[in-house]
Amino acid sequence: MPRSMTGYGRSELTSPQWTLTWEIRSVNSRFLDIKWRTPHNLRGLEADWERTVREEASRGRLDIYLHFQPHGSGTAMLATLNTELAKQMLAQMSKLAEDMGQDYRPDFNRLLSLSVLWQESVAEPDPQLVTDLDKSLRETLRVWNITRGQEGKTLLADLQARFTELGSLLERIRERVPQVLQDKTTTLAERIRAMVEQAGVEISDDRMLQEVAILTDKLDVSEELTRLSMHLSRMDKVLQGKGEVGRQLDFLLQETFREINTCGTKSQDAEMSRLAVDFKTLLEKCREQVQNIE
Repeated sequence: MPRSMTGYGRSELTSPQWTLTWEIRSVNSRFLDIKWRTPHNLRGLEADWERTVREEASRGRLDIYLHFQPHGSGTAMLATLNTELAKQMLAQMSKLAEDMGQDYRPDFNRLLSLSVLWQESVAEPDPQLVTDLDKSLRETLRVWNITRGQEGKTLLADLQARFTELGSLLERIRERVPQVLQDKTTTLAERIRAMVEQAGVEISDDRMLQEVAILTDKLDVSEELTRLSMHLSRMDKVLQGKGEVGRQLDFLLQETFREINTCGTKSQDAEMSRLAVDFKTLLEKCREQVQNIE
């Protein structure tokens, strides 16, 4: 079952030590592009997390967020105050106030908003924290895949309907071919006779048929129609398969575009050209949908 590259997943794990909240937002992309938004002191774990994500995703632009909230003063990974720098800053402010003859009473609450005074621990993360992070990330990926699968079902139904419509157009083109060849054969034969009579030369019926056959052979699109039928059949099978369905469908759509272009060019018939344009318009709509399939 194909999955959409667009999806959203969120999960939260709460323990006595911390609360972990993961969020994944994804959109379509030609390749897998992962952007992490995690606390600085946990970025050393991103390589392991990326391997976990790659088990579930092959294409798409993913923005992954982690909110880490520790509980209690004894919890590892808490930020620490640079007390020496804080003392120097307060001492300088006190001296400035004294030089200006002003009273100075420091507001210690203001220190909370000065990011320069706070630094995160560089110690190795708690093993239990690593385990909880991995567990909650996998749960988020599971939820994310559910939303992608739901949209994938919608895309599957839409593409199946469009492939059926393409099959109907192909049959109409196939039915038109014999009439086009007959009309073109008659027209070419008449032109050749007129040119021969105008030139005052004689030509045998066998030679006439040979020349007409050579010219009409250039209008024959039976091979292209056979390949078109094969491509449509193959796309329907791929749509039911697993793996990187989107890449395979994208390639098959390109090949189908090439074949229908040839049909429209070779036929030299207004009705065939119109059917070819309708076919290509529908193919373009399919291509737009396939861009969202993983």
